[in-house]
Amino acid sequence: MTDKRLTILFMPESAYGPTNNCIGIGDVLRRRGHRVVFAAEASWKGKLEALGFEEDLVALAPPAEEEQDPGQFWKDFIRETAPEYRKSTLEQLETVTKPIWEALADGARYCEPQLKDIIRRVRPDVIVEDNVIAFPALVTAGVPFVRIVSCNPLEVKGPGIAPVFSGLPADGTGWADFRAEYDRTHRDLWASFNEWVVEQGASALPDLEFVHKGDANLYVFPEIVDYVADRPLADSWTRLDSSVRETDEEFTLPEIPGEGALIYFSLGSLGSADVELMRRVISVLAGTPHRYIVSKGPLHEEIELAPNMWGAEFLPQTKILPLVDLVITHGGNNTTTEALHFGKPMIVLPLFWDQYDNAQRVAETGCGVRLDTYGFTDEELVGAVDRLLGDAGLRSRLDAEGERIRARDGLRLAADVIEKIA
Repeated sequence: MTDKRLTILFMPESAYGPTNNCIGIGDVLRRRGHRVVFAAEASWKGKLEALGFEEDLVALAPPAEEEQDPGQFWKDFIRETAPEYRKSTLEQLETVTKPIWEALADGARYCEPQLKDIIRRVRPDVIVEDNVIAFPALVTAGVPFVRIVSCNPLEVKGPGIAPVFSGLPADGTGWADFRAEYDRTHRDLWASFNEWVVEQGASALPDLEFVHKGDANLYVFPEIVDYVADRPLADSWTRLDSSVRETDEEFTLPEIPGEGALIYFSLGSLGSADVELMRRVISVLAGTPHRYIVSKGPLHEEIELAPNMWGAEFLPQTKILPLVDLVITHGGNNTTTEALHFGKPMIVLPLFWDQYDNAQRVAETGCGVRLDTYGFTDEELVGAVDRLLGDAGLRSRLDAEGERIRARDGLRLAADVIEKIA
C-alpha cells in the first residue's frame, strides 16, 4: 500500500464482465483512499457514480436518439448475429470475430479525442485498461499504463497454446489451420488499425494483436485452469486467480418448488439475448427434479420460466453462486472464474469469442462439461447435470480449489500491483 493519494483512471470495455471486474478492483482502491475515475462508455452514466466512483464518460459512436442501457450496443449486436453462433469457430472468424474487431476499432478511433480531453482533465497517476483493443491516448499519456485481461488468457499468445477464439484442444489439433484463417480474415484490418495507432503517437502493435502490453499486466484466470506451464509469461504479468467484486446487493433465496439440487443458469447479459436458446434450455431443465435460478437478461419479458425456476433480468451473481450446487453458463470469463472462485462445477454452452476457449479448458481440466450449444440433445444436458451433481470427488476437489482461490484475494492483489506501478 502507499500513503500517497493516487488518481486512478479506469477504462473498461462496455460489456458487463470487464466493467464489473474494474468495479471490484476500483472499489478496493477507493476504500484505500484513492481517487478512482471511470472513463467508461456513456451508457454507464449514473451506474458507476452510485457506487462511489467519479465518471468522465466517453461515446464510442455518435449519440443514439434514445437513452441506452449499459452495453446496449453489444446486446443488439449479439441478437442480430445470433444465427452465426451455430457455425464452427473457424467459420465465425469471418462472420462474428472480424465484425467485433471492426466495431471495436471504429469505437477506438471515434473516442480518441475524448480520451485525450479526459486525461487532461483528470490528470491520472496511473491508467488501467480492461479491454481487448488499443486506445493510443492511454499509452501516450506519460503515466504508467496497466493492462487487464479479463477474457480467457489465450489472448496472450504463444506457440505452446491453442489459438485464441478457437476452442481447440490442447493437443494441437487444428491449430495451424485456425491461425492461417485468422491471418487471412484479419490481416488487412489489423494493418489498417496498427497504422492509425502509430499515427496517434503510440508504438506499433504486436503482429496481429490489437492492444499494447502494459508497464504492469494483470489477467484473471484461476491456477487450476491456467496455461502457464505451456506458455510462460514475463515478470510483468500477474495472475489474479479471481477478481470477484464486493459491491453486489444482498440476496435472499426465494422459495422455489422442488426437492432437488439448486442450479444457476446464465448465458450472460449478451448470450441471454438469444431467446430461442434460452427457451430450449429452460424446456429441458423443466423436466428435471432440480430447482433453478435463471438470469433472464435484457429480453426477460420474452422468457417464461417453468414452475421449478425463479429468475429476473438482473441478478447479484456473486451472492447467488455460493448457494448453488452447479452452474450452467455460456463460458464468459467472469462467470467461469467466479464459479471456480466458489468451487462450483460447470456445464458450458459457448456462443462466441473466448467462451469456446473457456468451455474447452473447463472440460479438459475436469472442472465440468462442454456441450454443443445448438446441437445438444435433451439426454446429453440432463445426463451432464446428473453426472456432475453425482460426482462427489469432483465437488470435493472444487471445494478445496475454491478455498485456495479465495485465499489468494485477487482484488487486493490487483490493487497492490496498481499502487506499486504508480
